[in-house]
Amino acid sequence: MKKRSVITMMIIVCFSFILLRCNNAAPSEKNSNSDSTSVNKYEGFANEVEWGKHLVIIAGCNDCHTPKKMTPMGPVPDTSLLLSGHPAKMPAPDVNRKEMESKGLAVTNDLTAWVGPWGISYAANLTPDKTGIGDWNEQQFIRCIREGKWMGLENARQLLPPMPWQELGRMRDGELKAVFAYLKSIKPVNNLVPQPAPPVTARK
Repeated sequence: MKKRSVITMMIIVCFSFILLRCNNAAPSEKNSNSDSTSVNKYEGFANEVEWGKHLVIIAGCNDCHTPKKMTPMGPVPDTSLLLSGHPAKMPAPDVNRKEMESKGLAVTNDLTAWVGPWGISYAANLTPDKTGIGDWNEQQFIRCIREGKWMGLENARQLLPPMPWQELGRMRDGELKAVFAYLKSIKPVNNLVPQPAPPVTARK
């Protein structure tokens, strides 16, 4: 009888120890899985905004949409005007547009204004200011990139060169949403970009 009691006691102690270990491990495992899911959701980045920032950088959006400033090493992006588009008061390139259009050439000024057979196009303000994308919603942004529609409006004009919307439109929904989240997070810059100008010659 005494032997049976000892064995029973040992079983109870072991079972209690196992339960205690399981209860202590559960929260840790849960947090680990949660962190892993979060990281995987944003391709290894901490959150959607950071992922969007990465995508904007590697897609070269700053090349055209961020004005430049001159340094001893040449022109570099002016981060104080990050993604604010062609400066409103900066004139378009001073070139013979008729000649440019007839020869099918393109020329740019600061990479924010472009002259070519399509006329003159200006890099848009992508900041969350009212003169940029401040009033846009996520659906508008996705349609703008996927379908090349100005402001993401169904009956709007087509986006003009050199905006590579055909390539950017191949981004997945999650990627486009991350880009939009990042653009909505940056500093608003009040800059009303000029409207595009039509070509001076009609193409036949």
